[in-house]
Amino acid sequence: MDYLGLFNYWVFIVLMMCGFYMLLSARNLVKKVIGLNLFQTSVFVFYISTGKVDGGAVPIATDGVDVYSNPLPHVLILTAIVVGVASTALGLALILRIKDEYGSIEEDEVDLQDALS
Repeated sequence: MDYLGLFNYWVFIVLMMCGFYMLLSARNLVKKVIGLNLFQTSVFVFYISTGKVDGGAVPIATDGVDVYSNPLPHVLILTAIVVGVASTALGLALILRIKDEYGSIEEDEVDLQDALS
């Protein structure tokens, strides 16, 4: 089996597992947001790489072209990138608010202060 031909799947798996590990293991809230972004980027890579057609041309009607690439996956990923940037901004704004309220962005310290009050 040609494992080099599956390079995009390996990149997807490594990025996803790194992001998932950061999301679960990090106690710092900013690191959790970075892990979520890494996880999200891996999904983008996977979706774009599976949307590519070998030998596909730009979907403009011309003579002599039989195979076209579908532009829909790329358009959907552009929309997802915009949503991802907005959710990252919201997450960082919430982290700033938590920092102002609790004085820390470490999850353990926030939980402890929340339990004491």
